[in-house]
Amino acid sequence: TSSSALHVAVSELPEPLPVNMNRVLVAVKRVVDYQQKVRVANNAVVIENIKMSINPFCEIAVEEAVRMKQAKVTKEIVAVTIGPKQAQETLRSALAMGADRGIHIQTDKRIDTEVQPLAVAKVLKHIVDQETPDLVLVGKQSIDGDNNQTAQMLSGLLDWPQGCFASEVKIDGSEATVTREVDGGLQTIKMPLPAVVSADLRLNVPRYIKLPDIVKARKKKVDTLNLDDLGIDTAPRITYDAVNEPAERQGGGRAEDVDDFIKQLKDAGAI
Repeated sequence: TSSSALHVAVSELPEPLPVNMNRVLVAVKRVVDYQQKVRVANNAVVIENIKMSINPFCEIAVEEAVRMKQAKVTKEIVAVTIGPKQAQETLRSALAMGADRGIHIQTDKRIDTEVQPLAVAKVLKHIVDQETPDLVLVGKQSIDGDNNQTAQMLSGLLDWPQGCFASEVKIDGSEATVTREVDGGLQTIKMPLPAVVSADLRLNVPRYIKLPDIVKARKKKVDTLNLDDLGIDTAPRITYDAVNEPAERQGGGRAEDVDDFIKQLKDAGAI
């Protein structure tokens, strides 16, 4: 009887969840922290002596990859960034969140103006060819350039399907189901893996990084490559004529009544 009971107990144990993907590649970017006041000098945004952090949309992409690994959907997460030596701090943030290892493409070029979306897409394609991930996760845009182009360009270079502006991602075997935020509401698409997905704001809420995770991240492997050594044409395709701070907001006024309010609008040319 005891042997039979033991047999039943063991047979009722849940089967381990299948791993659908071997590797997820996540791109992260170093930007001026979103809480900082941006200043302009010499026709460029000042990036010296100001707090820099991981791009918020990239942080969401990392969080989604970490959740996939926790759900045993993937085995490994590789984070990649392009930027100066200080960009390793951004990479360490991704590692502290749960990425397994990092790749730093080092360059002294400004990544907000000189390393443009097409160049980033080419570099990511180079890394994809080396790492052979099943899924590439990126933020839908960076808050410095707001270009929203890298994911689409990378998809075209790889000839992979794309799911941009994702608010939900589900992986089932060799297929991804992505809910996209579009102008008319939500659009759900299915596509085969490998694929490129860009994270929108409502995909998730990134976790708070704890001190022990920061300490562990320092021990994780980071490979450093020089951008100029990759043999990739990263020449800018766009030139910036001017960079200006927004005009200062004018103070409001007071209207005595509705007629006075309408008159002020007319005088201002608003109606």
